[in-house]
Amino acid sequence: MVSTNKTETDKPLLAHLLRRAGFGATFQELDRYLQLGYEATVDELLHPERQPAIEEDVLERYYIDWKESRNIEAALTESVYRMNAYAGGRPLQEKIALFWHGVFATGLAKVLHEKTMLNQIDLFREHGLDNFRDLLLHLAKDPAMIFWLDNNFNHKDAPNENWGRELLELFSLGVGMDGQENYTEEDVKSAARAFTGWTIDDDNVASIPFGKTPWLFRYLPEDHDDGQKTFMGHTGNFNGEDIIDIIVKQPATARFISRHLYNFFVADEPQVPAWQHT
Repeated sequence: MVSTNKTETDKPLLAHLLRRAGFGATFQELDRYLQLGYEATVDELLHPERQPAIEEDVLERYYIDWKESRNIEAALTESVYRMNAYAGGRPLQEKIALFWHGVFATGLAKVLHEKTMLNQIDLFREHGLDNFRDLLLHLAKDPAMIFWLDNNFNHKDAPNENWGRELLELFSLGVGMDGQENYTEEDVKSAARAFTGWTIDDDNVASIPFGKTPWLFRYLPEDHDDGQKTFMGHTGNFNGEDIIDIIVKQPATARFISRHLYNFFVADEPQVPAWQHT
């Protein structure tokens, strides 16, 4: 049994935590966390791998068509269902997947391949609590993101800057604040060159009726620009991984991702386009 004093002091705090770090809690779940205590609850939330994964029979019971990945809506609805309705013992894992899906926004409207979109959300589940450098590297190799920002059209002899620009502006450094730019156009061009040859296999396979065929990352060394590049004051024969290593060492990146986390988990913050004016 939970003591009355403990219930009165910890229950509102734990309920608030579970709303922020998950999707709320049932009365039974809240009682369990009260027994566990606040610090132990935080530790459990931060280590979802210690908790059992959501069992398929639960999904089948409440969402009968969740396996029908040939159906675009059904496949993605299953993933949203997991996030919002039944996070099980891993609420923060589901909440962080939703968070990263908002930061690293892609969409079915362009990708048109539900299996690839599901794989991206699973990537956020698996690596969402990793360090930011590793997550960015996984994202750079993610077929949904590669297709979304046209890096499959980023070639040694014809660079495409979409991914390089969005990586800097929307995914790591941000545009800057107080009139200070966090990167230059030359940095964008160098980033694009560094990611040439990072592409996907099987992107010519249609979603229907071959929706279960996943797109895979593929590196084409013959299509990679291995010439010298200057990026954020550093010069070398950089590849994409080198660019990410430089990015994550910038103070602007720490500020950028901290504000995103604060905005999502704590309180509203000005959105990225307004940062130069805040």
